Formats: sequence, structure tokens, C-alpha cells
Amino acid sequence: MTDAPHIAPTRADAPREAPETLERRLPRQQTEERPFRPRRVLLTRAARDWPMATRVAERAAAMGAEIVELKGDRITGLKDGDPRAEYRRAKSTLAVTVASDSKMRPEPIPPSADWRFDLATGCPAHCQYCYLAGSLKGPPVTRLFANLPEILDRLPPLEGQGRITSTDAARAAEGTTFEASCYTDPLALEPLSDCLSDTIAWFGQKHGDLSLRFTTKFADTESLEATPHNGRTRIRFSVNAEEIARRFEGGTAPLSARLAAMGRLARAGYKVGLTIAPIMPIDGWQDAYDRLFAQAAAELPAGADLTAELITHRFTPGSREVLLVWYPATGLEMDPEVRTVKRNKFGGRKYVYPAPLMKDMRQTLEAGIARHLPGARMLYWT
Repeated sequence: MTDAPHIAPTRADAPREAPETLERRLPRQQTEERPFRPRRVLLTRAARDWPMATRVAERAAAMGAEIVELKGDRITGLKDGDPRAEYRRAKSTLAVTVASDSKMRPEPIPPSADWRFDLATGCPAHCQYCYLAGSLKGPPVTRLFANLPEILDRLPPLEGQGRITSTDAARAAEGTTFEASCYTDPLALEPLSDCLSDTIAWFGQKHGDLSLRFTTKFADTESLEATPHNGRTRIRFSVNAEEIARRFEGGTAPLSARLAAMGRLARAGYKVGLTIAPIMPIDGWQDAYDRLFAQAAAELPAGADLTAELITHRFTPGSREVLLVWYPATGLEMDPEVRTVKRNKFGGRKYVYPAPLMKDMRQTLEAGIARHLPGARMLYWT
């Protein structure tokens, strides 16, 4: 292994210390699922014509949520000038709305899949590194799209038109792939909406050579286990070293519950996957990730169809600014001075780990996967 510098999570606005002296402060371990129970459900006028809106309203009301029927289709009542109050109000609110024509238009999503489409935007979890920070406008309310049949109708014409699995011989067996978790965690919304099981069943009817992919940090998979999927869905679990999952992934299922759910779904015939993200070089990261892979191996049945996607932690100036408002006491390392700057073709900046450290982490994690999960296909590292 290289002598790459160690970068430990530390409060982003705190004075920098030598990495080896940073204290690792961990909260109590999560021990049970934390389902999303919104305090308020906002129903837009257009959404109320769809059966999903009625279903969500009935189930949320039974949980004690306030049901608000909006006069129009704009989401209102979230802003009050206090960013922290807006965050809390938005995160405890579910808006049921209708996807516009532009929102229903699938977009390319390399390197995960050929196309992405959205069942919802926004996520009820409280991950302190949230990838949605800075990419969705306004308070982080979760918007669920009630017009699911219209959304799905847009997908079949795109068969064979993608640039990832549609053109890659190594992944051609997946068919034309559609990613459903770019801007939400759809399993978090399933108990209220059935949106995910309905989508899995639609893909299971084999509308051409189409397949579904999504990633989740939740573990209530009972409805999915009973859904006829016909091998057309791959369910990936977003996992991490236990110390990172425990410390930075609030409002999600514990790591052990996610891995157990992955095993149940594999035994139900699903293709499954590990999305290891965001990878961070915490103290003892080599052993921490090795334990993760060993835990995953212990949950999976023999012969499980498993993939692995490895994504390192990165941030942009905009996401850093938003995250420090949402989580002002975070212990997450977001120090530009210990990162390398990468620029996109439009001049945008993102901060990644230095190249020697990236190389060390990649070699170590890929070796750990090969050792504990020899049947896994590694799709990409980024």
C-alpha cells in the first residue's frame, strides 16, 4: 500500500489538525428501522385526481399526519427566512404532486445506467453528506409524483437507445437500464405509496428489454419480496463502514438491517448490489471496509447475482455551503485544502481525495471485495 495521507472526518469549519491526532467521536449505534412518518402531507390540486394521492393521504392520516389540500399546484408554506427551521419543516413534509412534462423526460445517467427517471425528488433521510444538497432548489421537501402510469409510459421508446448497458457487451444482459434513485430513496416512500412495488411489477411485465435499478438505505422490503419482478429489477443497498453509517446517515436503517434485507431479496430471486458510498478514509478504514464486505458475504445466499459500485466522497463549493447550513455541527470533513480540485467542462469545481489516496483506497477495497465476495461484478470506481 502507498503512504498516502490519511484524511479523517472533522468539522468542516474547525481549525485543521494533523489527521493522526483527530479524535473519532461516534454517537450511539442505530438499532432499528426509522420509517418516514411525515408530519404534513401536501396534496396539490392536479395530484388529487390520481389514486396514489388518495392512498398516501389515507395512510399518512392513519399515522397522525396533517393532510393539507392545496388550492393549486405550487408547494407553499415551507419558507419563513430561517434556513434551519425551513430544513426541519421541509424534511417532515411530503408533497404529493404531478410530474411535469420535463420531469417525465428520462435523462442519461452514466456510469450507473442508460437512463434515469424519477418517482420522486427529495429524500426524508438525514445524511450529512447528502448528494442532493445544492442540486435541488428550495427547502428539501420530498415531492412524490402521483402520475406514475404517465411516467412509465415514457420508458419503452428508449429501448436500446442508451450508452451504458445498451452498448456495453459486459453489461448487455441487463438490457436497457433505468435508474430510479438519483433524486430520492424510493424505498423510504413505499409504505405510504406502493410506488416502488408498482414500478417493479411494471418492469416485471417485460415491456421490451427494459430493467430497473435503484439504491436504498432502508430495509422494509416485505412488499417488494412479494412483488412479481421476473428478474428485471436490481436492488442495490447503499452501505458504508459501520462507523460512517452510524455517524452520518441519520433517519436510515442500520447497516445490519440493510445487509439482512439484501439477503432476503436475493433469496426472493432479485438481482442485488452494493453501492459503497461515500467511501472515506476514516481511522482504520482498511479494517472497517473489510468488515463490511465480510458482513455482506454472511447475509447473501450462494450464487447471488451481485454487483458493486464504489463511490468516494466528494463535494462542491455549493453543496458544502448548503450542508453547513443544514448540519452546522457536522463532523464531516469538507476541507478544500486537503482535497484535489476537479473541474468539469463547464468550469464547475468538485473536491476529491488526492490521487495517491484514491489509488490506495481503490486497490484495498477492490481486493477486499474479491476476497469476501468473489462472485461480485465491480461496475465502476469514481
